[in-house]
Amino acid sequence: MAGVIRLSMLEIVQMFAERGYQLTPEALEILSKKDTGSIDHLISSLDAGTVVVSAEQILSLLDGACGRAAKESAEGSAMETSAKNCMPETRSSGVEVEVLREITGRSTCLGNYSDFVKYFRDRYAKIHDLLSKRMSSRPIESLGAQTAGREVSVIGMIMDIRNTSRARVVELEDPTGMVTVLFARESPAYEDSMLLVTDEVVGITGTSDGKGRIFAKSIVWPDLQAQPQPLTAASGGALFLSDLHVGSRKFLRETWNRFVSWISGEDPTGLSSGVGCIVIAGDVVDGIGVYPGQEEELEIKDIYEQYQLAADLLSEIPSRIKIVISPGNHDIVRQAEPQPALPKEIQSLFSSNVIFVGNPSWITISSRPVLIYHGRSIDDFVLKVPGLSYREPELAMVEMLRRRHLCPIYGNRVSVAPEVEDHYVIDRPPAILHCGHVHVVGITRYKGVTLINSGTWQGQTEFQKKMNIQPTPGIVPHVDLSTMKVRKLRFT
Repeated sequence: MAGVIRLSMLEIVQMFAERGYQLTPEALEILSKKDTGSIDHLISSLDAGTVVVSAEQILSLLDGACGRAAKESAEGSAMETSAKNCMPETRSSGVEVEVLREITGRSTCLGNYSDFVKYFRDRYAKIHDLLSKRMSSRPIESLGAQTAGREVSVIGMIMDIRNTSRARVVELEDPTGMVTVLFARESPAYEDSMLLVTDEVVGITGTSDGKGRIFAKSIVWPDLQAQPQPLTAASGGALFLSDLHVGSRKFLRETWNRFVSWISGEDPTGLSSGVGCIVIAGDVVDGIGVYPGQEEELEIKDIYEQYQLAADLLSEIPSRIKIVISPGNHDIVRQAEPQPALPKEIQSLFSSNVIFVGNPSWITISSRPVLIYHGRSIDDFVLKVPGLSYREPELAMVEMLRRRHLCPIYGNRVSVAPEVEDHYVIDRPPAILHCGHVHVVGITRYKGVTLINSGTWQGQTEFQKKMNIQPTPGIVPHVDLSTMKVRKLRFT
């Protein structure tokens, strides 16, 4: 097939080794029949804690009939050709978008006590699994008198944090009990303890006193393994936007028009012709009644008229480009996160090239896994973690990846619905983490993941003036999907 790149067995082994994985001979045999794009997709789907990749793991990642066909091929079936071709091949041109996972139509939350119990147990179980691959821990209930003076390791959820004159005191809980962890001011772990936040799940190593206390020596976060730049046959470009705030008096229409002219072909560099996808991470419109006095800053005071104008503005973008829209706290969805996609009556206003997803959501763009989150938890990170600010939102996003959780702090500025499943756990590394919300552009890379906080299309509001937030409007991050190089396009 034209454009398909295949690797030798040695190259496949090296490809996995560079990312910290080893292959069994059976797994290598299966992968030798796959193209480069398919192998890259499979690696991206592996748990970061995996060391040796088996044939069973490879087969389990093949969807539905593809998985069955590949298994028959591995067992010597006559369906070898079918299995070889059933994994979607990455095309040398064009951008494909696939929705992997989001909340729409899956919410089960009633707000009962049992919902909260299930929600936090799911969070604990998922992150415990990630941490247990990095450390050997024991249940808190086992820290009896026999452990006095011995070094122990436990994994738990942080229930409370307080300071004394001599130590930082953390209450840590797991399903078996609770323990008090002391970070003495002279301890090497004391500075790290300043980064801890309530409701996150961490590993603690220290000395037990046999009476329900641990004198901490180190903290282990679930974190990511380094993700080397993957080989891929993907091509094309993607743009990352958020916070249009259509309907606001501060909406920058002339700036938007310059962007539309560029994406429509008025681009001497030719970069726009390769764009196949635009991702919008929430706050498409300014909404109604989101904060006190908002009506004074609205140009359009009807929510449906706001969305109609937004649909009209997006229809000016060439229809060959797929547009993915995830909601934010200004959109017409429930305020409690995770949020479903925009309602059907709103979706019907937009063109057929628009794809609607919830917040947060996982998608792939030409096999690159992308995690979209509006980013409201950045408010909590800035408030609780020393050294973070709205000027550098990408650093708060680094903390999300370190904790393997988009919104670890429960009950502060972000209203989170206690679903049976915690949709905020980052159970595998994305290629791109995309947020918005704070109206400030921030771009960085962390352990092989590209972090993008897109800016806004709204000028500075009175609220932002009071908060000393200086927005960076009209700046569009562009990602080359083949190289993952990011550049800022300015339309101000």
